[in-house]
Amino acid sequence: MRPEEFDFIASLLKQRSGLQLTREKIYLLENRLTPIARQAGLDGINQLVQLIQRERDEKLIEAVTEAMTTNESFFFRDGKPFDLFREHVMPSLRARNAATRRIRIWCAAASTGQEPYSLAMILNEDADQWADWRIEILATDLSKAVLNKARAGIYSQFEVQRGLPIRRLMAHFEQTGEMWQLKDDIRKMVQFQEFNLLNDFRTLGKFDVVFCRNVLIYFDQDTKADILNRIHNIMPPHGMLFLGAAETVLGITDRFKPVPGQRGLYVTAEARAGGFEGPSDLKSAAV
Repeated sequence: MRPEEFDFIASLLKQRSGLQLTREKIYLLENRLTPIARQAGLDGINQLVQLIQRERDEKLIEAVTEAMTTNESFFFRDGKPFDLFREHVMPSLRARNAATRRIRIWCAAASTGQEPYSLAMILNEDADQWADWRIEILATDLSKAVLNKARAGIYSQFEVQRGLPIRRLMAHFEQTGEMWQLKDDIRKMVQFQEFNLLNDFRTLGKFDVVFCRNVLIYFDQDTKADILNRIHNIMPPHGMLFLGAAETVLGITDRFKPVPGQRGLYVTAEARAGGFEGPSDLKSAAV
C-alpha cells in the first residue's frame, strides 16, 4: 500500500467515524480491507482506493468503515465494572430514581452485543428487585453487520467461553447445534440501534449510566473531549460513566471526575461538587 493510499483511507475513516489511524496500523488496514477489495472483484487495496476516489460509492465506503471500526467484545469483559454495576451503581440509582422508577443505560459502540447482554443478565437475575421498574438498555454501534449479529444473540462456543460463567451459560442460553442463542427474555431487554458517535447524542435521550468502554482509545484528543462532553450533556447531575481500563478523562475534560478507588468509573463534576464521591454514598448524598 502506498503512503498516499493509506492517507486517503485514514482521512476517510476520520471523517466518517472519528477513528484515528496511524501508520503503524497499516497491517491492520491491509488485513481488514483486502477481503473488501476481493468481494468487490478487485485485485487489491490500490484498486479499492482508486474506485472509491473515482465513484464515491457509498456502499463501498460503508463497508470500509465497518471493517475498520468493528472491534472485539466478550461477555463480562474485565469483570470489575459489572460487579460495580450490580453491587453499587444499580442500588444507588434505586434510591436516586425512586420517584420515577425508571433507569436508562446506554452502551456505546456495543459491537456484537456482549456488553449490554451482560448487563441484561445481571438485571434478569435480580428481577425481583426491579419488578415495578422500567429499565431500558440501549446498545448502539456504527456497523450494521455487528448489530444484526447482536440482535440475533447467537454466539459460538469460543465466544460464550470468553468471560461467561458456566452457570450463566446454562441459565440464559439455549444450545443450537454448535452455537448458543440467548433466551428471548434476555434479548428483549436490549434495544439495538445504528448510531455514529460523531452524531448528535440528544436524539437518544437522557441516560443515568453510560458504558463507553474501550472506545475512546481509537480517537484523537479533540474527538475524545467532544464525545465525553456530549455524553455529559445527556446525563442528569447524578450520571455515571464507565470507561475502559486504559482510558481516562484526566487531561481531556473536566465534566467528569474519577471515583476514588474504582478504576474506570466516573461521576459528573456536578455530583462531585455536591459532595458525592461515588455510588456507594449516593443513597444519602444530597446532590
